[in-house]
Amino acid sequence: MTDQDEVLERITPNGPRRVFATGSLGVLGTLLVWIAATHPPSDIGFAIFLLAIGLGSLWLSWTLWRASGVVLELTREELREEGGRVLARIDEITKVDRGFFAFKPAAGFRLSLTERRSAVYAPGLWWRRGRMVMVGGVTSGAQSKAVADLISIRIAQKRGEL
Repeated sequence: MTDQDEVLERITPNGPRRVFATGSLGVLGTLLVWIAATHPPSDIGFAIFLLAIGLGSLWLSWTLWRASGVVLELTREELREEGGRVLARIDEITKVDRGFFAFKPAAGFRLSLTERRSAVYAPGLWWRRGRMVMVGGVTSGAQSKAVADLISIRIAQKRGEL
């Protein structure tokens, strides 16, 4: 008997990618807020715009840092976060797309689902909207490829193709 909760593979966020992504957003936000504070434009609307974009970038940088600190796990039945939040169950995945021209995040892949699921956004790591799940961004390309391949194998096994 096989353990359905056994972790087959993990996707661990890549440290340098994570630092670069959050650092870029943080520097952008800091720069925009600094410009708005030290050299305010004569137009108040533009100053508010600079502050809003700057503060939004700082907030997104912090959110990306927190969200990308989670490890993704593939079990025989689901792709989930280490804490237990499920991205997708294997039996609801119809297609795995990681091709060169696929609409997917950097170093990642796209899953097509049979049914619509609630929208969830974990910036830099994964997001789900409707019938698609995207995994990637600050992930390791080799780990993402291995997980995508294992999901394809699990789908083929469930369909009886292997």
